[in-house]
Amino acid sequence: MRDHVHLLFELPAKADVADVVGIFKSNSSRWMGERHRDFAWQAGYGAFSVSPSQIGTVKKYIANQAEHHKKRDFKEEFLIILKKAGVDYDPRYIFD
Repeated sequence: MRDHVHLLFELPAKADVADVVGIFKSNSSRWMGERHRDFAWQAGYGAFSVSPSQIGTVKKYIANQAEHHKKRDFKEEFLIILKKAGVDYDPRYIFD
C-alpha cells in the first residue's frame, strides 16, 4: 500500500515492541535509500497482539490488503481496528 504497511512479527516475550519497530524502520529506510527512492516513515505506529489461533487469519488479511482497501482507506481501517481492540484514543493524536 502507498500509505501504510501491515506487518506480522513473532516476538519473544521479553522483546520491546518499540525497539523491534525502530530496527525495522531503520533497516527498511536504509534499504530504500540504497535504491535511491524517496522514502520516509511517519513517527508513529500501531501495534496489536494476535492470538496464535488467529495468525492464519491475519496472514490472509495482510496478503489481501489491496482488496480490503477498495472498500475503505487506511484511516477508516485503523479506526475500526482500534475500536475492535477496545483501544481508547484521543483523536488529536491520530493521523497528524
